Amino acid sequence: MTERTAAARPATITNDGSSGPSRSLIWLALGIVYVVWGSTYLAIRYAVETMPPFLSAAARFLVAGVLLAGLVAWRSGPSALRVSPRQLGSAALVGLLLLVGGNGLVVLAETHIPSGLAALLVASVPLWVIVLRLITRDRPTGRSVIGVLLGFAGLVVLTVPGISGQVKLSGVLLVLFGALLWSLGSFGSSRLPMPANPFTASSYEMLAGGLGDLALGLIRGEQHGLDVGAISTASWLGLGYLIVFGSLIAFTAFAWLLQKAPLSLVATYAYVNPVVAVFLGWLFLAEAVTWPIALGGAIVVAGVCVVVGSESRSR
Repeated sequence: MTERTAAARPATITNDGSSGPSRSLIWLALGIVYVVWGSTYLAIRYAVETMPPFLSAAARFLVAGVLLAGLVAWRSGPSALRVSPRQLGSAALVGLLLLVGGNGLVVLAETHIPSGLAALLVASVPLWVIVLRLITRDRPTGRSVIGVLLGFAGLVVLTVPGISGQVKLSGVLLVLFGALLWSLGSFGSSRLPMPANPFTASSYEMLAGGLGDLALGLIRGEQHGLDVGAISTASWLGLGYLIVFGSLIAFTAFAWLLQKAPLSLVATYAYVNPVVAVFLGWLFLAEAVTWPIALGGAIVVAGVCVVVGSESRSR
């Protein structure tokens, strides 16, 4: 999962009113978000082959959080990291929901289910956000509701491999619960008193999420029997990729896009990432694309397309 989701961003975050960057630069940044975030599911799969799930997630976000905070202080001065106690608490809460409840559960689930299936299940995040809006009486459009119903029908199809025993049902349920928690974090991030600088906010989110993942890993006893020397090169490379490309480069491109490009365009990552993830899982890990994954994934992506398209037109 990404550190934020465009589907939950307020409508005011669009272009900054200036002449704007070139279209080629926008599409370069968008391509980075498409490919890199879509490839993180593959990198997670490699990382958890020989690394404990929550401890590997903790290493990813703690290192990335420190590096991002350092970059913010270097570019904007140490004062850019100063936030109020309420802002710090909000960022920590969002970080725990996104990176422990959301990403952490996906990392754990990928020890049991294919990376492509996990990505397709995570694609339900914009659908859960609409459900949360309904609960809080923030009425979405009728087309959005139709898109949610269509997307959830696709999720039902995607659970067939778990019910039939082709994959562990517990892994499927973990990802769905993680997607719900990620949606809660995304939903809350636009309503809580967050730090004004999005990079500052994200650095605190990653630090809080990393500490939460570390605590869960220790509680689960992942440190017992951990032999650092037995960790494979592929797992180290996967973790390094997640830190540098997934949590720093791609997120920086995403945050820049939120300020420079239309939200409706940025939000398209929600239905491109799963396609990239399924393709890479098939190409590098020989993950089978069964009929439930192909059909259910297509239905979920179609539902997300309807939601994103409807929301962008209503703003």
